[in-house]
Amino acid sequence: MSTHFVKFRCDSLITNGEFYILLPDKNMPEFFTKGNPHYNRPTKTIIMLHGYSADCTEWLYSAPTFELCGKYNLAIVMPAGGLSFYLDNKATGRKWCKFVGNDLIQYLRDTFGLAMRKEDTYIGGESMGGFGALHTGLAYPDNFNGIIALSSALIIHKLKYMKPDGPDAVMANYDYYVDIFNDLNKAEESDANPEVLYLRNKENGITNPRIFMACGSEDFLIESNREMAKFFEENKADYKYVEGPGVHNFEFWVPRFIEGLDYFLK
Repeated sequence: MSTHFVKFRCDSLITNGEFYILLPDKNMPEFFTKGNPHYNRPTKTIIMLHGYSADCTEWLYSAPTFELCGKYNLAIVMPAGGLSFYLDNKATGRKWCKFVGNDLIQYLRDTFGLAMRKEDTYIGGESMGGFGALHTGLAYPDNFNGIIALSSALIIHKLKYMKPDGPDAVMANYDYYVDIFNDLNKAEESDANPEVLYLRNKENGITNPRIFMACGSEDFLIESNREMAKFFEENKADYKYVEGPGVHNFEFWVPRFIEGLDYFLK
C-alpha cells in the first residue's frame, strides 16, 4: 500500500483542497491476493470524512486503514473538511459539499483513474463526518453507490430550539450554528437536511445511494440516529441500521466501518 498527501486547486474552495489517500499496490504478492475476491474486480474507492474538531489524518491514524485498503482492494480518501459539516455556504470559497461530492471526485478520476463509476464509489464518516456522508451522498446521488454513516451528528431537527448562549449549543456557540446552517428556524426544511434531499431524489425518480447506519446505544446521538433510521424505514430506503453497546469513539466505529464495507463490497 502507498500513502499520499495531496493539495489541489478547486473552484468550490477557491484555494487548495487537501486529502490523504491510501492506495492498494498494483503488484500485490499472490499469497495476499489468491482467494481474495476483491482482487477479481477494479479497485473501489471510499471517501471517509472526519468528525468535528478533527482533520484529514483522523481515519489514517485511528483505524486500521492500511490493512483494510489491502484486504478490500480499496482506495481510501480522507479529505480535510474543517468545521464545515460538509455543507455549502453562501460565502465565497466555502462550498464544502461541492468540494467533496464533485470537485474531489473529478480530481480522483482525472488524476488517479479512481471513482470512475457510481458502482465503484462510496462515502462514509463518523459524527460530523457521518452527517456529511449522508448529506453529500444524497446531494450527489449519481456519484455514490453507498453511504456508511457512523454515529452521525443528525442535529438538524434540534437547531430551531437553540438560543444564543442557550444550553443546547453544547459543541459550539450559537453563532457557529447560524454560520453553518443559516436560519436555524428553517434549517430542517432546507437543502441542509438529508431528509429533504432523499425525498427530492425519490420524487424525481433518482436512485438514492444505499445506506449503512450504525450508532452505539450509549452514544449521546443515539436518539437522532434512531429517528433517521425510522425515516428511512418509513420511506422504504435501501438501508441497514445497526445498533449495539458503545459510545462515541473509534472502539465502536472501527468494527461498524468494517461491517459496512462487508455490507457493500460482499
